[in-house]
Amino acid sequence: MKPLQEQISDVIEQQPVALFMKGTPEAVMCGNSYRALNALHAAGAPVTTVDILPDPRIRQELSALSGWPTIPQVFVKGELIGGADITEELVASGELQRKLDDALGPERDGGLRTVALELG
Repeated sequence: MKPLQEQISDVIEQQPVALFMKGTPEAVMCGNSYRALNALHAAGAPVTTVDILPDPRIRQELSALSGWPTIPQVFVKGELIGGADITEELVASGELQRKLDDALGPERDGGLRTVALELG
């Protein structure tokens, strides 16, 4: 099993759009996580979600890697975008859609998947 920090890094680096959130898309446990998820859907982003709630180490390792203390955290092509407020602002301005078009192409799949980290 890979160390937790490496698993988190893999998600950030390998997934086109990663959303670290409280809960899952089916059972969101935080209003800000819900807002970030909805904003990404509105932008047509292919979202990979990770629930940070199963173990406090996930949040600790994530914040240590990103330098961002709060949840949710949105990454596009390995770059930290921010939380719910910033993501909504980028969608409203059209900037997130442009960033996604540049990174992934305008004909991207807006699918949704969830990744569970292996906790030892």
